[in-house]
Amino acid sequence: GLVAAGLHPTPIPYCDVVTSTTHKTLRGPRGGIIMMGKNFENPWGKIAPKSGRVKMVSELIDSTVMPGIQGGPLMHIIAAKAVAFGEALQPEFKIYAKNIIQNAQTMADEFLKLDYQLVSGGTDTHVLLIDLSNKNITGKAAELSLGKAGITVNKNMVPFDERSPFITSGIRVGTPAITTRRMGVNESIQIVKWIDEAICNHDNESGLSRIKSNVNNFCAEFPIYSD
Repeated sequence: GLVAAGLHPTPIPYCDVVTSTTHKTLRGPRGGIIMMGKNFENPWGKIAPKSGRVKMVSELIDSTVMPGIQGGPLMHIIAAKAVAFGEALQPEFKIYAKNIIQNAQTMADEFLKLDYQLVSGGTDTHVLLIDLSNKNITGKAAELSLGKAGITVNKNMVPFDERSPFITSGIRVGTPAITTRRMGVNESIQIVKWIDEAICNHDNESGLSRIKSNVNNFCAEFPIYSD
């Protein structure tokens, strides 16, 4: 999504094949996309059985996807991807993408004020990777506690993490969903306050329940669909 909006460098000129999801910053349906900047003959010598010519890489990708690993294509997903691609061409999409980054950087600033360690010291994209090593909580415990508080994050390993991928020392926080619901800078600041409160009181079930109630009331002010 940020690449489509021109706010993040595109890898296509530098890579033979690029893959991406369609359901995150692009905010389309759950699925993926495979892209090539320039087609070329495969370097493994795969030959077309009838003509004997060397197959193009795009042909290998196509045949691997279908019938290799995919059954019948889901036409409603294909249609939804087309809608998402169409939305990404509109001027409003760039505004949305800019707001994603603004919200993420606002959250990064607030986390730093609260003595959280951010990998790379901040963010230039939609995502923050937070090292919780100085907060006396694992990524898994933080994910579970925040879930009880009505806030969805993912546990995530951090550089030189000594914990397993199933426990982790960090969490990952993203802003596309809140931005799509038209939340902005002030709302991002409030969300960080709730995240910090939940992490600092992760053993307090009543406290987490109270935060969840506040989060639910807060989200009701930003409905996914308007009447």
